Amino acid sequence: MHYSNATEPADCLTIAGVSYNSRLLVGSGKYRDLAQTREATIAAGADIITVAIRRVNIGQDPHAPSLLDVLPPDQFTILPNSAGCYTAADAVYTLQLARELLGGRQLVKLEVLGDQHTLFPHMPETLKAAEALVRDGFDVMVYCSDDPIQARLLEDIGCVAIMPLASLIGSGMGILNPWNLSLIIEQAKVPVLVDAGVGTASDAAIAMELGCDGVLMNTAIAGAADPLRMAHAMKLAVQAGRQARLAGRMARRFAAAPSSPLTGMLA
Repeated sequence: MHYSNATEPADCLTIAGVSYNSRLLVGSGKYRDLAQTREATIAAGADIITVAIRRVNIGQDPHAPSLLDVLPPDQFTILPNSAGCYTAADAVYTLQLARELLGGRQLVKLEVLGDQHTLFPHMPETLKAAEALVRDGFDVMVYCSDDPIQARLLEDIGCVAIMPLASLIGSGMGILNPWNLSLIIEQAKVPVLVDAGVGTASDAAIAMELGCDGVLMNTAIAGAADPLRMAHAMKLAVQAGRQARLAGRMARRFAAAPSSPLTGMLA
């Protein structure tokens, strides 16, 4: 079989019927300025950029610089999120506002947080918000705990992507519970993307090797000493992890196995 570096259409990330070449999604906060936000997004090769509607201007303030000036919606998919919301009602209102600002775009990322200390998802409120948004015609990608039961409930509601945390938002601790993540991946019929906790390129590669469909990150890139170099590293890590998953790793063994054949040895 001939191997090509070209992206194969059949291996694109597909969410709510739309295909994307990149499996790396990036955030738009914490950068030095809007120019660096654009440069890092391009270095990451990302198609989808998530935007915290309560923190980033995409038209709410017509007198301030807008993210859309540097990441125009005709070139990138702007994914509004409800970061900073602690109730279902606030999250639903925030994403309805985003839909108005973005000309009726339905794809959103739902976040309902439990507290300001851990930023852990509040799952009862998340489920409530997901039900309301799906009823209202939204395509809901949802930040959630790494609980396979909660993930299944969200999928049953009609969410188009499940996004369990790897570890706490902004912690950089990596994937702390790969077993739960594997359980979610095994049962899911919609894309599963790791959201929160990635700290470096190896974390992204591990997520993809486990079978995730994609990875979303912000602080891991924006908080690096060299954000542009890290953005490029993350791009390569996601690609490498995906290829390793498709290739199928060798079986683990409890004994050594020689790399060279034992037959036909020279005397």
